[in-house]
Amino acid sequence: MVKLKKGDFVEVEYIGMLKEDKTIFDTTDEKKAKELQIHNSHVVYGPVAICLGEHQVIKGIDDFLIGKDTEQRYSFEVKPEDSFGRKNPKLLKIVSSTMFRKQQIQPMVGLQVNVDGILGTIRSVTGGRVVLDFNHPLSGRELIYEVTVHDVVLDKKKQLESYLRVSLGLKDLEVALENDVAQVTVSSELPKEIQEKLRKKCIALVSIQKIEFVTKEAKKEMPEDLPQEPIPKEEPVPEKA
Repeated sequence: MVKLKKGDFVEVEYIGMLKEDKTIFDTTDEKKAKELQIHNSHVVYGPVAICLGEHQVIKGIDDFLIGKDTEQRYSFEVKPEDSFGRKNPKLLKIVSSTMFRKQQIQPMVGLQVNVDGILGTIRSVTGGRVVLDFNHPLSGRELIYEVTVHDVVLDKKKQLESYLRVSLGLKDLEVALENDVAQVTVSSELPKEIQEKLRKKCIALVSIQKIEFVTKEAKKEMPEDLPQEPIPKEEPVPEKA
């Protein structure tokens, strides 16, 4: 067993549930996610390696695991302020039901809708008024997490892959690492400021020398190493008569 500290990469599996009725809302177990109908096709299921102290999971998990042992299973409660926050009344908006009808949407309690790029949940429908809640769906809820802690991850390539997948929420990135120089292939180009932020973080956390980001299309267009021209054979010099 190893005692965990901030900055460690550790492989974990977890189940998140509501404290009030034990309803499971998140899990790293793909089979269980499908059974509970909470499966997300954009998520990579199975054990996930996280970097402690880097906010790759909610604060309640991050704080709890520091100082704990590997190869153990823990169950603990998480307060709203350490997970998805307290309810903010300012994020409750009253809108006209006409807005939904124009888009051929029947407003119903519990329906999640996208308004100007922000996801909201309908909390009530009264006459021509609809109350939209733009708080996180789990805000204000007390939670229980069951976390199985495996071993500390020491492989730098796996550290990079896990850190970037969690940070970017990307399933299909590829990492190549040789002599502490990494090349990360992503499906679409990342904004320069995000690249620079990730570059500094990865170099510091994983202790590599350099990291560059390329897109799959750009990688395809890179020229292959040109084959060397065969050395021409010397023709024999005819002897003078």
